[in-house]
Amino acid sequence: MTNTALILIDIQNDYFPGGAMECHQSLDAGKKAGLLLDFARTHGIEPIYIRHISTRPNATFFLPGTKGAEISDLVSPKAGEKIIEKQYPNSFRQTEFGSYLQKRGVDNLIIAGMMSHMCIDATTRAAADLGFACILAHDACATRDLTFQEGTVPAPLVHAAYMGALSGLYARVLSTDEIIKGGIL
Repeated sequence: MTNTALILIDIQNDYFPGGAMECHQSLDAGKKAGLLLDFARTHGIEPIYIRHISTRPNATFFLPGTKGAEISDLVSPKAGEKIIEKQYPNSFRQTEFGSYLQKRGVDNLIIAGMMSHMCIDATTRAAADLGFACILAHDACATRDLTFQEGTVPAPLVHAAYMGALSGLYARVLSTDEIIKGGIL
């Protein structure tokens, strides 16, 4: 399956319990992403890790050189696996990501990671706009509560809204089990 890649976006320690920007159910999502990683490695699908390093002034997480900015042990890269660093939610913006996929002949992306409402959304929309066929593993993604005006939107509703918005035009939104057992590739 050389034309398919698994994209693991920002599965970094700051999003897990004890991190500077903990996401709702991040451990569950990280474990599902780990299952996808095992599946990809077994089936000749290249994993590509996207790692956010925050370089903006007053940043509070993903700070360069910190444990929080490291990729989680749940999806540890092996020697030689590609890691792309970014500074923006869209993984294509000012990175080698697009050219790397093009050089590898990748047309299909399986996407997992954090946060659903930010980097997953921005990258999935950009990928679809660039002509990639995207499969989004909804249970291998996590997010946080958001505030709007005077209210709080709970993380499960934020996640559902973004998965619903991406489903169809931008991606096939499936569970990890559907991807692994469904023979969809």
